[in-house]
Amino acid sequence: MRFSEAMQTVTRHGNHWQARVSEDWLQGRSAFGGLQAALALRAMRELVPADMPLRTLQVTFIAPVPPGSVAIRAQRLREGRSAIQVEASLCDGEQTLCRLVGVFGSARPSALAFQPEQPPIVAATSKELRYVVGQMPAFTQHFGARWLRGDLPFSGGHQRDSVLQLSLRDDGQPDETHVLAFADFIPPIALSMFGVPTPGSSLTWMIELLRDRYDDLGMDDWRVDAQLIAARDGYTNQSVMLWGPHGEPVALSRQSMVVFG
Repeated sequence: MRFSEAMQTVTRHGNHWQARVSEDWLQGRSAFGGLQAALALRAMRELVPADMPLRTLQVTFIAPVPPGSVAIRAQRLREGRSAIQVEASLCDGEQTLCRLVGVFGSARPSALAFQPEQPPIVAATSKELRYVVGQMPAFTQHFGARWLRGDLPFSGGHQRDSVLQLSLRDDGQPDETHVLAFADFIPPIALSMFGVPTPGSSLTWMIELLRDRYDDLGMDDWRVDAQLIAARDGYTNQSVMLWGPHGEPVALSRQSMVVFG
């Protein structure tokens, strides 16, 4: 199931939504985190004006989201003159699996207008992440990924920075849900420091979006600049800057993760 097809499974049923997670979108025993957030965002989007951009999204991963049907509940928390806050949850019965709060905001008059510039990267031999059934998380088959800097997962490396060139194997033009998929693709950099497969999991994720539209970017050659900020007591903190195919600043994010090793 392509990413856009997964988004189309989100359907409204009265005061809640239903979506379907296929096994090719799993990350271990749970759905890929970027997909979880995107499914919830599809429901949240129905509660706000279509032309009001998503500015920031906070996500807490509570329990695994298994393949199959998943319920989505969403509600407005507050509406101001230019911003609307919306809460959403992925649920299995009464069990909350993932909880999100998003802020959608209209443009405001401001004297400030500046954006980060993409730093250059010295051309080097890139390392491709090849999908191998049973050895790689299933969701990675939907992406094409090359490490331009940094170490592949479980390679026993020491670098705390990674730069990836990333493409999504999907049809059509990207939207805000695709941004979540691109931004969440990179695994914990800490896993590259282990020489053998070691489990890890995301706890929380906050992403801030820097554009109002994404349909002019295409699906190929996005860039992910990631940095492992800290690691202690089995918990790691990682930041990401996401760039469009031509160096456009798209989003920045921060994740708290746990590594079992």
